[in-house]
Amino acid sequence: MFLPEISIKRPVFTTMMSLALVLFGLISLQRLPVRELPDIDPPIVSVTTVYPGASAAVVETEVTERLEEEINNIEGIKTLTSQSREQVSTITIEFSLSREIDLAAQDVRDRVSRVRGKLPDQIKEPIVAKQDADALAVIWIGINSATQTPLELTMLAEKQIKNRLQTIRGVSNVIIGGEQRFAIRLWLDAEKMAARQVTVLDVERALHQQNVELPSGRVENLDREMTIQVRGELKNTAEFNNLVIRSDGTKIIRLRDIGEARPGVENERTIARNNGRPCIFLGIVKQSKANTIDVARAVKSEIEKIKPTVPPGIEMVFNYDESIYVEQAVSEVWETLAFAFLLVVLVIYLFLGDIRSTLIPAIAIPVSIVGTFAIMQALGYSINILTMLALVLSIGVVVDDAIVVLENIHRHIEHGLPPLQAAFKAMQEISFAIIAITISLIAVFLPLAFQKSATGRLFIEFAVAVAGSVAISAFVALTLSPMMAARLLRPIDQERKSWIVVQFDRFILGPFNRWYERSLAWSLAHRWIIMLLTCAGLVLMVVTFKALEYEFLPEEDKSRLLCFVFAPEGSTSEYTDRQVREMEAILKAVPEVEAFGSVTAFALSGPGQANSSILFVRFKDRTARQRGIREIVNGPGGLRLKFFTEIEGAIAVPTIPKAIGRGFGSPFQLVLQAQDLDSLNRYSGEVLNKLRQTPYLLNARSSFEVTKPELRLDIDRNRAAALGVSIEDLSRTLQILFGGLDLSHIKLDGKQYQVITQLERLSRLTPQSLDRLYVRNQDGRLIQLSSIVNHQTAAAPNAIEHYNRLRSTTISASLNNIPLGTALEKVEDLIRNDLPAGFLYDWSGESKDLQDAGGEFLFVMLLALIIVYMTLAAQFESLVHPFTVMLAVPLGGIGAFGLLWLVNFLSITGLLPPIPAMNINLFSLIGLILLVGLVTKNSILLVEFANQQVARGTSPHDAMLEAGKARLRPILMTALSTIAGIVPIAIGFGAGAESRRPMGIAVVGGMISSTFLTLFVIPVIYTEFSDLAARFTRRPRTAGLASPTPHDLGTPHAEPAPAASLKAQV
Repeated sequence: MFLPEISIKRPVFTTMMSLALVLFGLISLQRLPVRELPDIDPPIVSVTTVYPGASAAVVETEVTERLEEEINNIEGIKTLTSQSREQVSTITIEFSLSREIDLAAQDVRDRVSRVRGKLPDQIKEPIVAKQDADALAVIWIGINSATQTPLELTMLAEKQIKNRLQTIRGVSNVIIGGEQRFAIRLWLDAEKMAARQVTVLDVERALHQQNVELPSGRVENLDREMTIQVRGELKNTAEFNNLVIRSDGTKIIRLRDIGEARPGVENERTIARNNGRPCIFLGIVKQSKANTIDVARAVKSEIEKIKPTVPPGIEMVFNYDESIYVEQAVSEVWETLAFAFLLVVLVIYLFLGDIRSTLIPAIAIPVSIVGTFAIMQALGYSINILTMLALVLSIGVVVDDAIVVLENIHRHIEHGLPPLQAAFKAMQEISFAIIAITISLIAVFLPLAFQKSATGRLFIEFAVAVAGSVAISAFVALTLSPMMAARLLRPIDQERKSWIVVQFDRFILGPFNRWYERSLAWSLAHRWIIMLLTCAGLVLMVVTFKALEYEFLPEEDKSRLLCFVFAPEGSTSEYTDRQVREMEAILKAVPEVEAFGSVTAFALSGPGQANSSILFVRFKDRTARQRGIREIVNGPGGLRLKFFTEIEGAIAVPTIPKAIGRGFGSPFQLVLQAQDLDSLNRYSGEVLNKLRQTPYLLNARSSFEVTKPELRLDIDRNRAAALGVSIEDLSRTLQILFGGLDLSHIKLDGKQYQVITQLERLSRLTPQSLDRLYVRNQDGRLIQLSSIVNHQTAAAPNAIEHYNRLRSTTISASLNNIPLGTALEKVEDLIRNDLPAGFLYDWSGESKDLQDAGGEFLFVMLLALIIVYMTLAAQFESLVHPFTVMLAVPLGGIGAFGLLWLVNFLSITGLLPPIPAMNINLFSLIGLILLVGLVTKNSILLVEFANQQVARGTSPHDAMLEAGKARLRPILMTALSTIAGIVPIAIGFGAGAESRRPMGIAVVGGMISSTFLTLFVIPVIYTEFSDLAARFTRRPRTAGLASPTPHDLGTPHAEPAPAASLKAQV
């Protein structure tokens, strides 16, 4: 071919091309952003609407249902879910992957704008936001002080810290979590208001009329003009206290006569602590293309500069820093990459016994890997855990091309040709094979691009990184490798081989060669025994596969933990905070805990719920502690058990982060759907009780429980009409006095703050507080509310959820040392037969991802097999030989599932240290797809060589004997090189090892079983097919299988082209 020929003839040109690959790769490496995972935005849009003072039922009917009805007509919606809780409506729209997310978000905004006029006037403007992979903070800094309040810390952060951090390169936003934003609180006394004949609507009217600043025109003459500014705004609490509420000409009633204006905060429910001390948190959100590690370093540097400028006693603690794990994980992969490279080079050296020969693949590997970075930058990818993992896996793949070239050139040199002529002749034989096999290998990874789930899309960068490295390795094999071989290779002097190579050949390779020749001859003579043993192996594969449990993603030790707290409905923030303090006391006793923070009434959007809290815990670095996070949380006497037994007043749920994602939400999430709330409440309660009795689930809770205490007011409309009382005035009175509304504003230092009016707490402790409230009628007289309103206590829903427009509830739970897949199977068996008519069930969150992953993996695997078959059929020009070659895939499955089961068994029985995630999960499934492209290489090598022998007139039986003898060494060489490149992943430790291990073990096990069994099973199947073909076609056995001739294969010589074996090497 043209490219190898010109590369061999022009070594400088070839060297410069390779150096260009390395140069652009190194430049790209410096510019590629570093992050934990690929930048994939999920196709999800949310609509959040705040309705102050409204109950869950009112929010559902007045806001959620009206928005859902309009949004539901948008094209491309996959699921439409919503939650209506006290004061907040949250609608989540998940679109299909084919829908452009920016256009989808705009459609949602248009629909919301269209229906805005039908929504209550009192709501705050709905917020439409698309989910962003970078919307969550990568750093959380806890700021606390023994002398300053959270309000003072918030103001300090806004004035001195936030703006400085926002100017850092790569920082997109700075969030203040647990903030206590300044507000003026107007606390009203019900008895004083009644005594002075004042209502809260009088206060509202006075604020609107007297706290104003309107443009008033200008004064102008012929020469000058001046603008007129009426300074009608109130400027401090003293002026608010002097605000005139009513005046009848003789008596003036001011705000201080019926209450008091005091400095306060907008949200009194939020309670935040850092290491047990009141605090606020600063969250650093990075830009999408920014380097996580660089941003973190810059933030830490800036914090050190800020510390001397803040008042004494203020402490700043990094409670959460994603860059630590990212840096450790990426560094760990780099080390694994280097270790794999050394192992591969060592294997090549043991087989070739020559440093010059070993040098060629040793150079080809880094050129191929480094050159891949240029492809990654061109496509807008990043350095992340998945792309680095892909490059480690690629080492065992890309070396094959160099081995193919090296082996064939070396063979011609041993036959007496000078190195230059040997290079030309070898490349004429194998160039087409290298290109064809490269295409087939790349084709194996194409199905990953067709995954439908958002999680599956994360592996697109993984697939492209592997495919890119394979493509570059083919280019290097056609250019740099033959050029170097032509100038470096010499006939090997057997006397000069190193001692280790001689011993390897004498005691390992030589005896194995002789044993294999005898065993292959016996196998071909007893084919049915081999086939029966193969069937037994396949049965064993099925048994081990069924014995393996399955989950979606393995848990990883990222030195951090999230804990969610759920107190009974109706609990106050103070009650919930007491439960949190008990948890903090437990955490303090754990020696591995380095820092922890908590936020009560936490919410990702809208006002938080007083009965909920979140704790985030940072552990010491993994290298500085003996116990892993799974042992700390799930082991005997671990945090999960302690929280379950010692926190009696709330449900406390510790959540270990997954390999992908940041750990929000319980893994088990069951969605029940029904038409009416009563039936849903009744049946969900039955299911919840059943699940709480199971030993494999902990902390089961339902998102829909009719347990929230509610004071229901029944208005006597006839009585109200007779007394001239407006229902609107009555409702507005209650909304302001008990809900606390923002009725005005105040400007301080150029910023605007809320003025919130509410009854003081002592005036709203019990339902009898309503008896002291009055509303003005049409005649101006005060009417006592108790004369027109009856009240009674009842239980109301804590939240009302919809799933695809049907009312639903989500039952979530933690797993009690059981994989998620097993838990889902058990629960399905529990509820499937007892599901009442009119009810539906589905899964949500990680549970749904696991359910979808099964079907998606089958599609991806089937598509990969079809593509490989089509590629092999095109190469062999045969519809039969691809089946023979692809039998290596189930042979690989025997080892993949078997080794996973064995490691899991040894870990459970204590013969190995506890090794998590040795089951079927997303990473082990990706390893199986990788196996499809790897295990067929050896089969190709044997079948291709045998085909060429048959074309020369040899019988299939003798052809396979010759193929086994001739191709054993390259088969072992390429297989062991691939295994050596993946072993560091399979035995890896450090950050991210929990997810890498199952993939590595599956691939190593598959390669071992496939390599060994291929040496016997493929020859047996090949000869059996040949016999069948001879019987059906009535042709002599030596005619074989209409195999392609060397000419058909593109080989220019009639002699057997050993280079064809190179196909198997790739």
